Amino acid sequence: MTFVADPRVDAYIDALPQWQQQICQQVRELVHAADPEVVETIKRTVQPYFVLQGNICALLATKDHVNVFLYDGGIVPDPEAIITGGHTNSTGRTMAVYAGETVNAAALSAMFRQIITNNRAGGWRKLKG
Repeated sequence: MTFVADPRVDAYIDALPQWQQQICQQVRELVHAADPEVVETIKRTVQPYFVLQGNICALLATKDHVNVFLYDGGIVPDPEAIITGGHTNSTGRTMAVYAGETVNAAALSAMFRQIITNNRAGGWRKLKG
């Protein structure tokens, strides 16, 4: 897959343990595959964000898992129950991936595509209201 990599995102991922690198790289590839116009950047000083007419997702590696923050206002369906936290959060939800777990690539890709569609339609705030 071809996309413009932000070297700051590379540095963030490269500094992680191997198992977290694999998860972050897979999520990175999935979000870029969802739309070729997705841009990656760093926000909040060190956190990788993926954006297209609004936030799509962000990565945060913790001691024992990787959080994938999905900025969807809670309106994107989750039929395969990949969301693990933030069910009542008004801005976004999280998917935590622990060592040894696999990312449900099909379900996450579908959510990314829907978030991007919503962003292009004015964003979840407009659509939810």
